[in-house]
Amino acid sequence: MNCLHASVAAVVASLAMVTLSWGAPLSLQDCLQKARDHNPALKSAAWDSRIAEEGSRLAAVDAYPRIDAHAGYTMQLEPQAVKIGGATAETQEPEYAFAGLAASYTIYDFGRRDARIRKAQAYTKSAQQGFLFSTGDAVLQVVEAYFKLLEADKLLQAADEEITRIAEHRRIAQVLLEEGVVTRNDVLQADVRLASARQKRLAIANSRENGWLLLNFLTGSEPGFRGELDVTTAIAETPPAAAPPAEDVTAHRTDIKAEQHLLAAREFEVQEKKENYLPELYTRVALDYVQNDKVREQAIYSATLGIRVNLFDGYAAQAAHEQALKQRSKQQETVRLTEQRARFEIATARNDADTAQERIRVTEAAIRQSEENLRINSERYQERVGIASEVLDAQTLVTQAKTDYFRACYDYQTATARVKNARGEL
Repeated sequence: MNCLHASVAAVVASLAMVTLSWGAPLSLQDCLQKARDHNPALKSAAWDSRIAEEGSRLAAVDAYPRIDAHAGYTMQLEPQAVKIGGATAETQEPEYAFAGLAASYTIYDFGRRDARIRKAQAYTKSAQQGFLFSTGDAVLQVVEAYFKLLEADKLLQAADEEITRIAEHRRIAQVLLEEGVVTRNDVLQADVRLASARQKRLAIANSRENGWLLLNFLTGSEPGFRGELDVTTAIAETPPAAAPPAEDVTAHRTDIKAEQHLLAAREFEVQEKKENYLPELYTRVALDYVQNDKVREQAIYSATLGIRVNLFDGYAAQAAHEQALKQRSKQQETVRLTEQRARFEIATARNDADTAQERIRVTEAAIRQSEENLRINSERYQERVGIASEVLDAQTLVTQAKTDYFRACYDYQTATARVKNARGEL
């Protein structure tokens, strides 16, 4: 008994929590805005562009001079000395302090610095476009989840109607059984069908509950949150217009733009690695101090204009250049692949939208036909010229026709959203 009370208390508490979490009307636009603000995947993806921006700042440091300072204290066993005419004269103190300050700046490196900066900027632009693509992908997921919930609500409605019809048929069968007109088999058939209908409703309700969990995850809401969905929501009332044969799919596709910026970054990387073979001109201004009272000048001021060139680095520069060339070739293939995938997504989404629209037309007629079939068989059974299985089959056909219709309607809306997303317009 205590276990029963505990179970009842738990159920009541759960219902109370659901009631408290039930919100006001929840439109698709509300969900999309919540996803843009709180979607966990978007929060993670947002860091990519921020990290890339810091990479641009890091690449730009070569445009500024480098300033270094150093200081220290040296203790020697013996000071350095020189021999002059057989005599020895110390040239430094055995213990001395030293310090220095130097500023160096690369005047010209034949484009390496500019290539690094422009490469980092291209990576930043790619990351920004990649984030926009992630946003579009998250938006599509929210749209699909929202319509799946609307579909589940309609399917639950159809399941409830089926349960009501079967229950009414069982009542009639029970009355006829008591009158001795039919056998008990009619009631048993109704009981089996009723149990099956309730089982299907439980599966639909479970799918709907999982749909809410998914929608809440995508929008960053609490798992227990529930809202009142807008049943009038539609992406489009008419089929999406066919794209012209020569349509440029790169016009709005952010994933293609991201890959193109990556290709530009690879181009700059090839340029940078190629110019590693060239020298660079630099300047250096320095102040070096060494504590030594045996010389006249303890602080040395200097200015240098010089040239640096690498003569041999174990073929590292050559390997880096070859690697950059291969990475550029791979990125070129990636751009082509992304463009082909975009065209494929547009074509398949359009096919799905066209098919779903035709399914809507077909299933609308099927609903009318199935309802008429149910009416005829119900009347035949009540007049005792039909059999129970015909009525039950007719009820199942009505439910199936409505299920197919609702699924076709929401498949059409989802496919339309996929068309827009494939074009980069969602």
